Amino acid sequence: MKIGFAGAGIMGRPMAGHLQAAGHELLLVQHRSPLPAELLAAGATVCQSAAELAAGADIVILMLPDTGDVEAALFEADGIAAGLRPGGCVIDMSSIDPIATRGFAARIGALGCDYVDAPVSGGEVGAKAASLTIMCGATDTAFARAEPLFQLMGKNITHVGPVGAGQVTKVANQIIVALNIEAVAEALLFAAKAGVDPDKVRSALMGGFAASRVLEVHGQRMIDRTFAPGFRIALHQKDLNLALNTARSLGMALPNTASAQQLFSACVACGGADWDHSAIVHALEVLADHEIAKV
Repeated sequence: MKIGFAGAGIMGRPMAGHLQAAGHELLLVQHRSPLPAELLAAGATVCQSAAELAAGADIVILMLPDTGDVEAALFEADGIAAGLRPGGCVIDMSSIDPIATRGFAARIGALGCDYVDAPVSGGEVGAKAASLTIMCGATDTAFARAEPLFQLMGKNITHVGPVGAGQVTKVANQIIVALNIEAVAEALLFAAKAGVDPDKVRSALMGGFAASRVLEVHGQRMIDRTFAPGFRIALHQKDLNLALNTARSLGMALPNTASAQQLFSACVACGGADWDHSAIVHALEVLADHEIAKV
């Protein structure tokens, strides 16, 4: 197929590469970052606008940072909606507002096209390994159309429900991840402040019920002080904003999510918007007047 891809950034680049390697013809439009040289060298076509991208593609995939980016890419004067043909399909793999997603889908549906929301989890590592978890909201027909492409980019692919269900699932995922990172940070910082080697504490905990992927990977990042981003604090902060805003509209409280968001905000205030989200530990270290690495 001809696949239009908007958002070939840190995660989008390898995702698009897997599609291209499988034999699909790739059409690209620049969003913020320069278009990846390796995709161009492999034959990707550069489009001058999102409308041109949509006009030439059988399916359009978006992998963009935030709700406003998706809305602009879809509905600006030279956006995707302007170039879509009846029978087309838009797959949004960004992590954005679930309520806005339903509105976007209705507008695209009015043009006679399918819409799938399919946010992902797994970070840059999962994108490169084609092992992403993909959470989908769509009709059965639209999901069946998109699933063969998802199988080229991910391993755990779930059709959760109608449009918007994928984004709700991703927000739930980000709540769990943030609170797990905060828990690991607090535990290792507690051990270090008490004079116990946090690396050995982490190793001991990996053999018990506290074991987790977050403890394994991000716990080591905290100990090693390696905060080059796999997933930037600014993006996780955005996702927790989605959680808190949606919860407010549902009339419910997410107290621990709000706490994690405040810690992320403290990191941003210290210049850490582009740190890896495991650097949430920095805010806790300031409160404790102690760094995990110092015993």
